[in-house]
Amino acid sequence: NEDVRFEVSDPSFYVDGDLNLVPQRDVLYSSPLLFIHGLGAHADDMAQVEVTGLPGQLGHSLRNILGLGQTLPYRSKRSLLVPPVIVTENQRAPFPRIIGKVRNMGDEKSGNHIFRLTGPGADQDPKGLFTIDIDTGDVSVSRSLDREAIDSYQLEVSTTDFAGNVIEGPAILVITVIDQNDNRPIFKERRYTGEVLEGSPTGTTVMTMMAFDADDPATDNAALRYTIVRQSPDNPSSNMFYIDAERGDIVTAISPVLLDRETLPTTTYELEIVAKDMAGSEVGLTGTATATITITDKNDHAPEFTHPLFEAYVYEGSTGVVVNLTVIDRDDPTTGAGRALYSIINGDPAQSFEIQTNPDNNEGMLSVVKPLDYEATAFHTLLIKVENEDPLVSDVGYGPSSTATVHVTVLDINEGPVFFPDPLTVTRMENIPVGSFVASLNATDPDILQMQSVRYAVLRDPAGWLSVNPVRGTVNTSSPLDRESPYVHDNKYTAVFIATDNGSPPATGTGTLVIYLEDYNDNAPYVVPSVARVCEDAHDMNVAIVGGRDKDLTPNAAPFKIELGTQPGLDKTWKITRVNSTHSQIMLLHSLKKANYQLPLLITDSGVPPLSNSTEVKVQVCVCKKNKMHCNPFLPSTLVLCSL
Repeated sequence: NEDVRFEVSDPSFYVDGDLNLVPQRDVLYSSPLLFIHGLGAHADDMAQVEVTGLPGQLGHSLRNILGLGQTLPYRSKRSLLVPPVIVTENQRAPFPRIIGKVRNMGDEKSGNHIFRLTGPGADQDPKGLFTIDIDTGDVSVSRSLDREAIDSYQLEVSTTDFAGNVIEGPAILVITVIDQNDNRPIFKERRYTGEVLEGSPTGTTVMTMMAFDADDPATDNAALRYTIVRQSPDNPSSNMFYIDAERGDIVTAISPVLLDRETLPTTTYELEIVAKDMAGSEVGLTGTATATITITDKNDHAPEFTHPLFEAYVYEGSTGVVVNLTVIDRDDPTTGAGRALYSIINGDPAQSFEIQTNPDNNEGMLSVVKPLDYEATAFHTLLIKVENEDPLVSDVGYGPSSTATVHVTVLDINEGPVFFPDPLTVTRMENIPVGSFVASLNATDPDILQMQSVRYAVLRDPAGWLSVNPVRGTVNTSSPLDRESPYVHDNKYTAVFIATDNGSPPATGTGTLVIYLEDYNDNAPYVVPSVARVCEDAHDMNVAIVGGRDKDLTPNAAPFKIELGTQPGLDKTWKITRVNSTHSQIMLLHSLKKANYQLPLLITDSGVPPLSNSTEVKVQVCVCKKNKMHCNPFLPSTLVLCSL
């Protein structure tokens, strides 16, 4: 009963220090029932006191005390007294157990009515949990209750006659289930994780632990207190962290100097957290979880090269990685505080080098991206700087060890001769005499310090028109140049030559010669088409159009002159008239019989000197009816010479 407060339903009474119920003053009247509520840290219960020997004055009757003196529409008095009932959960057998009593304070004789209990827990689910003695009004519970399932019940009590007619009620009966500490605190997770930055001030909040207790939150049964019962590892201090007992906040308890990720034995600490109810008292129930705290890195260490000087050797003309630069950084290499960034700050004006970070080992890979020339510069000195992706903290800076020198030595190799210009383009007339000079090749050896000689040869000459002097490099024709050859494209002929030095081993280089061929009038023109049709009647469709073609170019081609052959009598039957610079028309002057004829023609181009070509056009003289031409097929036996 220590520290238990008592409250009496009638303020005229109180409970004294000896736990006696005594009046505070002279009491003229009282309720027939008094309810005493005892409330403390570990107690919450109610007692019922029956008062006897009450005076019989009307003004002090129980009905007036209960406020029932007013007149009701159909009933002059109310006699059901239904006090609330308080029941502790988890009660043990035997059952049923009386937990309260309903009284009928009316004038009716006790044998004239019965009590009836209805509602959830009585005649509704969960059915049969509560019962009432029909004669005495004793309310009983039939089995153990669970506050966490249902914390209160509201039922209705009434009295009826034996025929079931309601005499009094219904009145509300409230049954409250009092909590017992029957639930342990439970953490939502078995393991929790948190992070704290190294060097954080003492008292920095890392994370918050939170457990849940299903008991009544208004009682100590659900009042939780948190403690750290184990820290692993336990150095440099076994109390590196502290947990707020009520809120569950885990904070740092170690000094910022000792909270140094680079000097701690590990970057991960494991805490065993216990949550205890009953405000942490010895009788409280407990729940356990694990908190894993990671000490995260800040960039408080600058990267430093392992050597002030690195050396590299590379053959001229090659590219790729030539040396790996190593650094030391005490910060976490998986974060921006430990990852390195390299840069070339001096010695590379031509931007021939490049440096990148190897993601696997944080080394700097120095590469040649533009081939180096031994004859130009045989030695390079580079100044390299290393930094972190993340900026350093304010009180740390980059020192001399964050820069390094790299000496790159270029090794000489025998380089092939180089043609200049490449390609070499010249213009020559086609059909120049065999042995004519075409061009002079110029290939030089880049290895100027070795004084090597160069020899020339033809590597690719598709038409076989050229030869080269192996020493002087002069190119001459070995066959006539033909602009109309299929090896010539857009008037250009291309050949490839090779130059070889006398180094050990010999080195080669190639060069291209492009010959632009000028046209020469070396192709006679010809007539197209080779077959023409006219009608036998000189007055009906007696004209055919023919044209000239020439493989040469202007001015060695059109305009063309097309005329009849020299055979006598042709001009009496046929007439040639010029249409334009390339075409002429053949006209039949008088009717001929249906047959196939050979018409001699002479075509001449406009070249200087001009070229002519005597040719024959096969002319079909056809019968023409209704815009249709009926001709003889072309057979050798059907040809007739027009001169006949």
